[in-house]
Amino acid sequence: MANLVYKRVSTDQQSTARQNLVLDEAGIEEPVVFEEQAGTSSRLHPLERPKFGELLTYARTGDTVHISEMFRLVRGTGHILDVFDVLHRDRLSLRIHDGVFSAVDLTARHPRTGELLSTVKFMVQPLAAAGELQRELTYDGLRAAEAKGGKGGCRPAVPADKTDAVRTAYLEGRSIAALARDHGVSRGAIRTAVADLLPEYTAADPDAPAPEAPVALDMPGKVADFLRTADLGPAERATLDQGVPVRRGQGYTLRVTAVPAIHRRLLGLCQSLGGTPGNTAVPA
Repeated sequence: MANLVYKRVSTDQQSTARQNLVLDEAGIEEPVVFEEQAGTSSRLHPLERPKFGELLTYARTGDTVHISEMFRLVRGTGHILDVFDVLHRDRLSLRIHDGVFSAVDLTARHPRTGELLSTVKFMVQPLAAAGELQRELTYDGLRAAEAKGGKGGCRPAVPADKTDAVRTAYLEGRSIAALARDHGVSRGAIRTAVADLLPEYTAADPDAPAPEAPVALDMPGKVADFLRTADLGPAERATLDQGVPVRRGQGYTLRVTAVPAIHRRLLGLCQSLGGTPGNTAVPA
């Protein structure tokens, strides 16, 4: 069983030093390294990248693909699912050694059906991880900016001593774009300075948490069937009961619509299943 290591940086100002550190610390035995040419953009689909294509051609059943962080390989959920389809088809394992996905068992199987649970995990985990993955992408961009001698990051906010002038100019008809140019800040900074003057402004309770929007996800039918036999909380049970079956060949998927917190609890239950449904508790 070979250990296949994949590396990539987005710009030619970056290096693989951090990736090398993470992968060296992982203690990977006899790694076979596939490194993209510097500057291979994360926007390019992984299956279209030259070195990842070579890795897939080289790989054999049972091999493991190692990457330092998830964003080295994929950018979003669509890429994740496309790559996983190929890895599943070729019976390859995937290990991420740092970042938000490093604690996820990507090769876990359902304790009763033997079906791979990774599809469910890859669809649900980004809900909890989206902010973290975006931060990782942002930090990667900042390192590139620093290599060019820039500071990177967001442009500054409107200085306190300029706020009144900005607000007055806005009320007099000056556009947000023009004010941003005048003061050398982003449009977002101007919008923040004049937020209560905008047409769409509505007062809100500053202590009220932002509501989570429901998200629809497709769950493999065998997993849904097993979850129905588990010890679910009322919200999780209602979510499954209200799911919409979608036929897929000889089987089906259950289209489940719920806020991310419920999806995460269902995922946690899948991850904690040990064999006897009655002994399984729903994580808090």
